[in-house]
Amino acid sequence: MFDLMTFKMGAAYFLVAFTAAIVFALAFKFIYQWITPYKETELIKQGNLAAAVVLGGALIGYALALASALSHTGSLPEFAAWATLAGIIQVVAFTLVRMLFLRDVKARIEAGEMAPSVYLASISVMVGLINAASMTA
Repeated sequence: MFDLMTFKMGAAYFLVAFTAAIVFALAFKFIYQWITPYKETELIKQGNLAAAVVLGGALIGYALALASALSHTGSLPEFAAWATLAGIIQVVAFTLVRMLFLRDVKARIEAGEMAPSVYLASISVMVGLINAASMTA
């Protein structure tokens, strides 16, 4: 039997959690785009698939961690802590890979090269999956 009160309480929690996750995702997107050496938005508007793939991989990787944080936490502050930690780890992973293995990534992404794009996107998804699996409440 459908319990309207239980639904209302669940829906309220859903809206708060969903809104918090969207805010964190947008903050991550802003910070990620700020630290990358190329301008994803401009490149994507010009049809640069490589920039879109890298950014998409980063967003998917972070969303995986956010989903895990949402399902493993019982409060908004705890979710915020896990979401922040996951974002930091994603940014550090990108920075390390860029500095150690892809020093010429700016020119290569701007040129639309797919190999470094797919590599960076894959690293982001891998880190996101590991982030997600490592979270505990």
